[in-house]
Amino acid sequence: MNQMISRLIEPNQMLPNEQQIFTNKDLKNLIVPLFLEQLLEVLVGVADTFMISHAGEAAVSGVSLVNMFNTVFIFLFAALASGGAVVVSQYIGNKDRENGNFSAGQLVTISTVFSLVIMVVVLIFNRQLLRLLFGEVETDVMNACITYLRISAYSYPAIAVYNAGAAVYRSMGKTDVTMYLSVISNIINIVGNAIGVFVLHMGVAGVAYPSLIARSFSAIAIIVLCFSRKNTVFLETKNLLCWNQTMIRRILGIAVPNGIENGMFQLVKVALSSITALFGTVQIAANGVAQSFWSVAALMGTTMGLAFVTVIGQCMGAGDIKAADYYMKKMLRITFLASILWNALILLAAPIALKGYAISAEGARLVIVLILIHNFFNAVFYPLSGALSNGLRAAGDVKFTMYVSISSTIGCRVLFSVILAIWLNLGVIGVAFAMCIDWGVRAFLFWKRFHSGRWKTFQVI
Repeated sequence: MNQMISRLIEPNQMLPNEQQIFTNKDLKNLIVPLFLEQLLEVLVGVADTFMISHAGEAAVSGVSLVNMFNTVFIFLFAALASGGAVVVSQYIGNKDRENGNFSAGQLVTISTVFSLVIMVVVLIFNRQLLRLLFGEVETDVMNACITYLRISAYSYPAIAVYNAGAAVYRSMGKTDVTMYLSVISNIINIVGNAIGVFVLHMGVAGVAYPSLIARSFSAIAIIVLCFSRKNTVFLETKNLLCWNQTMIRRILGIAVPNGIENGMFQLVKVALSSITALFGTVQIAANGVAQSFWSVAALMGTTMGLAFVTVIGQCMGAGDIKAADYYMKKMLRITFLASILWNALILLAAPIALKGYAISAEGARLVIVLILIHNFFNAVFYPLSGALSNGLRAAGDVKFTMYVSISSTIGCRVLFSVILAIWLNLGVIGVAFAMCIDWGVRAFLFWKRFHSGRWKTFQVI
């Protein structure tokens, strides 16, 4: 079995063992804990949706709409952390510990400042933002949105700081540490949800506060661990209490294009949720539940995208272009194989898992259709449109990925959502198909970019 898998994932052009920066065991030790961590993090959102579904469709609709809004900022924080991860990984590959420590400290500093600003803005203008994005949704849905958003906003700094600290650990390849933190965080969240919804009957607030507590725990724990001098790179107080424009610019050179790309992508998703809101509570609820399954199904691509940053970042930092090319191909093969198997498993498990959700029969049938559409195209397109693009970013090729992603998001996802969802009256199914068209266009363009070799010419450090 192991030999068959090795043949499937090994590129045609082998790299001699003595030139391999990461052995198969190293890749396994990097990817498996990383996948489990991502799975556990997603289960926080799934637990929220599952628990709140027992408080009524208005509550689950409110949570799902706000989660779309929150995802904009979560992706911005993740983009910032990803920029830092590329820089830290390249310094590790270059064996420059001093600048590795400095870049890690500056990443945490800028993440903290940025998230605090976002938190204050959302706390002040939460109602106006929700009205702007979702219009005149039903009153009980809007009330649920406001409650959930206000509490969620307090967790923004915790999310950003955790992402920064976790990025440092992933850059070192220590993904088992962040996995264990996710286990504890997930337990805190699930137990808190159960108490908040079923014991205290707090409704939306009953799932919001446990998420805040769980995220705060993760942030504090990862920062404490990042101060350990046993690490390849570690935090120092002097690097946290300063603002070095050169290093900040280096991090932002990767983070800003990535942030613009992801921010635009998520803003479009939020804007498209206003289309979803036109189709009534059943479709909003079904879409919210389906997105919980989508987030789990997309885990493999997300996991491999993070692994690409560590592996390709270290290869490029070491100046080993041949190794970077080899691992691009190998990691892509792993992504395709794992994504196909994982998406198929989620699709098979969906009808059973849906029995635990308190939604109507009509809503449940719609959820199955949405999962089927998503999982097929996620397995076929996302390894190229998502994971491979992270490999390009890790090499410093960030502007091309930004231009492609923004153009495809607006030109495909928005345009075809209007055509399919509204003009052809397909509702949320039309929005799902537009998403898949977007993935397909990106996959083709990123694949062409990879084969052109242009990504090998960039320099980050």
